[in-house]
Formats: sequence, C-alpha cells, structure tokens
Amino acid sequence: MSSQKGNVARSRPQRHQNTFSFKNDKFDKSVQTKKINAKLHDGVCQRCKEVLEWRVKYSKYKPLSKPKKCVKCLQKSVKDSYHIMCRPCACELEVCAKCGKKEDIVIPFNKEPEKTEIPESNLRSNHRSCRRNEEESDDDLDFDIDLDNTKDNQVD
Repeated sequence: MSSQKGNVARSRPQRHQNTFSFKNDKFDKSVQTKKINAKLHDGVCQRCKEVLEWRVKYSKYKPLSKPKKCVKCLQKSVKDSYHIMCRPCACELEVCAKCGKKEDIVIPFNKEPEKTEIPESNLRSNHRSCRRNEEESDDDLDFDIDLDNTKDNQVD
C-alpha cells in the first residue's frame, strides 16, 4: 500500500488564479495608448497579426519614434513597429511586412493612408469657414427673378 501512495494525485484548491483579465488602459488613459489600441494591423500574416495584438493587449507594443530602414528598398520608409518592410515593397512582393514570409495576408494594405485623428482646432476653423461659405452662398441665392414674367409685364 505504501508504494501506491506516491501515485495518488493530490487535489488542492487553486489559490492564485486570476479573477480578472489585464486591461492595458485601466490606469493609463493617455492619447498614445488610445492610438495604439485603435491601430489596425494590416499587411501581415495571421501569426504576426496575433503577435501584434498580444503586444497591444498586454502593453508591450512600442510605437516607432522615427522610420526604420526597409530590407528590400533600403529606404527609411518603414513606419509601423516590428515591421521589416515598407508598405509598397510588401504589396509588390505580396509578403508579410513583419516576418517577410509569403503567407496569406489577413488584411491587405489600403492604397491611401488613413487619417486617424483630425485636431479639434482644424475642425473648428473648418466649421467656421463652412458657415461663412454658406452665408455667402445664401446671399448670392437671394436673387430670385423670373425674367420671363418681367418681359411679359413690360410688353403689356
């Protein structure tokens, strides 16, 4: 009986199990964190996309401060973190921009760059200029003269 004692599995309660998941923006509500969370990871394979999403989820993602050099065209045109190729080279060769392998690209690159945020000051000035343009156009459109009726009135 003593030989079976070592094979018996002990059932202990798990004491250190996490009760809630990690949230990367719980305490850090900065603009940079919001930009990182909103970033779309395009032009990469499924595995690289999962790696980048994990980095974002657990606050390990570090954005680039200045562009890196592309391994294909050797220009400083890589603007996405952890990527080794610029967008044009990756599109042309149809490879993952992060690992450089010829894998299925999950989300292809957009042809035109997206503007994620427009500063509020520009929005206000655009709003004011639009109002001015509307007021000016309203002034121009106040002249509703029907020329056919005036000629008929003059002839009579």
